[in-house]
Amino acid sequence: MHFVHEPIFQWLAQYAYQPGMVYGILFAMMIASALGVPIPEEVSILSVGVLSYMGKHPELFPPPYPGAPVIKGWEAAIFVALIVFLSDNIIFWLGRTFGRKILRSQRFKGFFEGPTMERINRFVKRYGIYATFIFRFTPGLRFPAHIFLGMSKFPVISFMAVDFLAVAISVPTQVLIVNHFGEEIITTLYRFKVYLAVTLITLLVLWGIRKIWLKLHEHRKMKKALAKAHRRATEHHLKK
Repeated sequence: MHFVHEPIFQWLAQYAYQPGMVYGILFAMMIASALGVPIPEEVSILSVGVLSYMGKHPELFPPPYPGAPVIKGWEAAIFVALIVFLSDNIIFWLGRTFGRKILRSQRFKGFFEGPTMERINRFVKRYGIYATFIFRFTPGLRFPAHIFLGMSKFPVISFMAVDFLAVAISVPTQVLIVNHFGEEIITTLYRFKVYLAVTLITLLVLWGIRKIWLKLHEHRKMKKALAKAHRRATEHHLKK
């Protein structure tokens, strides 16, 4: 199925020449998506990229009237990135303020059951606040993970910094690439994102292995130093 047949794109396309309406709807959808509503964030972001491509090529997509406002590439990239960043932080603060109540809520209980929390705990224990970077690229874990991070009293500045970096890498690039190449690039973009995710996870795993190896190396050095000190103390005692 071509991307233009996606229901989200078709809905947003009605307002292709009303940028304010598109950004308002996008904000509402991002908040809903962050809260676990099954609205694919990627489809929403790419839809704005396609709309900006349409605005860039009036010869292919004639506006309804001369001078109609269009969605511009850089403007869309910045707005969408800010909307995504804001929605992430809203969920983080909900976790910080109402985390325990949300965990006990019947409405959201399904998000925190089974292997979900185990995966979140595993990532957080291994990577600390940098797990935020992984969660930004993991739709199924994003909502419960951000709630968990907020509830766990992770430093606000650290969360915002890592999340901002992840958003800045992933969101504007998608919008601008689609703005430049149009719908045809989306299949390639999906494939590239899979490769990128695999690469990032591999790098993080290698980083974790290196960290564990360094700790073991330090432990071995400390053990040798203690053994050496004990041996010297024993020799000194025997000399007496």
